[in-house]
Amino acid sequence: MPSETLTIIDNRTGREYSLPIVDGAIRATDLAKISAAEGDGGLLSYDPAYLNTSSCRSAITYIDGDVGILRYRGYPIEQVAEQASFLEAAYLLLEGELPTREQLDAWEDEVRNHTYVHTNVTKFLEGFRYDAHPMGMLLGAVGALSTFYPDAKDIADPANRHLQRVRLIAKIPTIAAFAFRHSRGLPYVFPRNELGYIGNFVNMTFEIGGRHEPNPVLQRALEILLILHADHEQNCSTSAVRSVGSSHVDPFSAVSAGIAALYGPLHGGANEAVLRMLDEIGDVKHVPAYIEGVKSGKGRLMGFGHRVYKSYDPRAKLIKTVADQVFEQTGLNPKLEIALELERIALEDDYFVSRRLYPNVDFYSGLIYQAMGYPTDYFTVLFALGRLPGWIAQWEEMLNDPEQKISRPRQTYIGYDEREFVPLPAR
Repeated sequence: MPSETLTIIDNRTGREYSLPIVDGAIRATDLAKISAAEGDGGLLSYDPAYLNTSSCRSAITYIDGDVGILRYRGYPIEQVAEQASFLEAAYLLLEGELPTREQLDAWEDEVRNHTYVHTNVTKFLEGFRYDAHPMGMLLGAVGALSTFYPDAKDIADPANRHLQRVRLIAKIPTIAAFAFRHSRGLPYVFPRNELGYIGNFVNMTFEIGGRHEPNPVLQRALEILLILHADHEQNCSTSAVRSVGSSHVDPFSAVSAGIAALYGPLHGGANEAVLRMLDEIGDVKHVPAYIEGVKSGKGRLMGFGHRVYKSYDPRAKLIKTVADQVFEQTGLNPKLEIALELERIALEDDYFVSRRLYPNVDFYSGLIYQAMGYPTDYFTVLFALGRLPGWIAQWEEMLNDPEQKISRPRQTYIGYDEREFVPLPAR
């Protein structure tokens, strides 16, 4: 018998089954062979929230949560974040290889030539209330882009798919900046294509009266944060992009599904929750009492622990260094002292160490965004800008995978058996 198999004995029938193991997984459809009675459809695997189910085969991002490894296309996240530009990292995720100088120049030129949005997009944004959440605005506007580019529906054409992903990478920062300005009642600032990708976005958000003094340290810090968020395997929003994209909808609609998933506080809003926790603690002297409260079940330690990482999140290590650089420019945030003390105690306390609760990417990112001048309700928009290349790369990979079909999970029915309908007068 081949060694790469799983032998299952069904105790209901006494029958034995041998299922092949490929890349550390069995195919869930092979379980359908295990049947107790004619016509019962065989076994299903029940896995709420997909805790141990592989939904695809992917060559984009590798994570080993037990030892804290994250790689983009095989390259360690530490090297990509420290040495690449955001568009360079995006090219890597999308194309599978690092670009040459000529390829990077051509890629940057393509993006630069598509940064403007149709004037009707600005009118669409103006229809939102002054206090509309920027993620809601981003969600609506990106979904609306599909009506501006009906050619995007031709997803079978590789050249057309390339054009749409350039449009997405180029235009979403513009829309995001417009959402930022809208919430402040400020006039929209249009792209200045002599600026770099990050510099252009920052200028569109913060320019006042035609002037903005760029801070290269803060801009590079923002770029690193976006790179760290660029892809993270099959998380909630990426799975949403793949699932919606499996219906062969246009990429603008698929990405808007990712934005909608990221909008949720359990996904994109975690760094905002960290800031609320730091505000609740209020002073570093209150940290020990807060820690004891968490241990007794009276609260949660936000920004610690991760579904995937069971050791220190490699992105958190990089972000901590970025935080030092940012606060040298902006001055220390009083919340930083609280955060550092929380981290120190948690990393020494057996309660947290035994539960493998280490700082994750959200623990310091909110502090950094706040120091840069972004309000808390805008943090998730920045997350979306960073995650965009990953969403597009995953969408493209899904389309090119011959095993993928329209997403359609099964269910385990636990409702009534057949019942007779009762007419309304008799109820």
